[in-house]
Amino acid sequence: MSKTNPGRYFEDFAVGDTIIHATPRTVTSGDVALYTALYGSRFAVQSSDAFAKTIGYAKAPVDDMLVFHIVFGKTVPDISLNAVANLGYAECRFLKPVFVGDTLSTTSDVIGVKENSNGKTGVVYVRSTGRDQTGDVVLEYVRWVMVRKRDEASSAPDPVVPELANRVAPDGLGQACPAILNSGWDYDLSGAPHRFSDYEPGERIDHVDGMTVEEAEHMTATRLYQNTAKVHFNQFTEGQGRFGRRLIYGGHVISLARALSFNGLANAFHLLAINGGRHVAPLFAGGTVFAWSKIEETAEIPGRDDIGALRILTYATVDQPCAAFPGRQEKGFDDGVILELDYWAAIPR
Repeated sequence: MSKTNPGRYFEDFAVGDTIIHATPRTVTSGDVALYTALYGSRFAVQSSDAFAKTIGYAKAPVDDMLVFHIVFGKTVPDISLNAVANLGYAECRFLKPVFVGDTLSTTSDVIGVKENSNGKTGVVYVRSTGRDQTGDVVLEYVRWVMVRKRDEASSAPDPVVPELANRVAPDGLGQACPAILNSGWDYDLSGAPHRFSDYEPGERIDHVDGMTVEEAEHMTATRLYQNTAKVHFNQFTEGQGRFGRRLIYGGHVISLARALSFNGLANAFHLLAINGGRHVAPLFAGGTVFAWSKIEETAEIPGRDDIGALRILTYATVDQPCAAFPGRQEKGFDDGVILELDYWAAIPR
């Protein structure tokens, strides 16, 4: 028997399986610094121990998307090493803050399988859970991924497609955010005066700035998360594939869009939940990413008078500034759209 891991193919997944993913990861200040260098995120709470302490944190928490990527990266060798594409996310909740020095590990439960009509691939649904060194859950989410079959002639399993909520309810938000001392929130230092009451459903915000992605950046980012998906790294094989080049990890686009959103959402400091996400089109090195956001909903969080929740729909584009707010159409998406992300963010009241 070979000692190397070829990764799971579609036939290797069965509803009810639990997968324990290898390599716990201790988050270091170096990880945080590299993440900042890659995306330039400027949210004050995650940037400054002093700022975080004045509002009630013990110190600056690790950026929520860095936590997501580390937890996600653990799953790749077991779930998506042979993936064609990661298709979407749902029911993602951030449940406990993570700080430098915490150790993260991940398990996944297979909750759905469905072979595609081409008989060459299938879609696998998993619920992944990230825990810290104490065993507490810091993050959980569902994702679905298209995976190649090992043997195209193999019989299809009975299809199981889970029912997923279209949004995380407001009463399920806020566990990863301590009580915020609004008296300590310095709006000059945070970068904008806008708080919960300043945003209205239907409001659209062009985040204006663009960021060009270099080949070395997206490969460094994906290695930072120990994400081993071959489509991101191996030009030898990808040069013979559908696109002829390496595909940028979809999470890289999410982090770019989140960092760009600072210009317009500077005080939306914490991701409470991700309701859903879709990678509309691929991104390749050399493309310049822009973003804009629509406020879908505002909500009070039961038991919290310190923060409110903004439900934000963010679109990222490539080589397409967003002054015209390109997004979803009746059929499909406008040209240039590469990401649609629906999430809740906390903002001081």
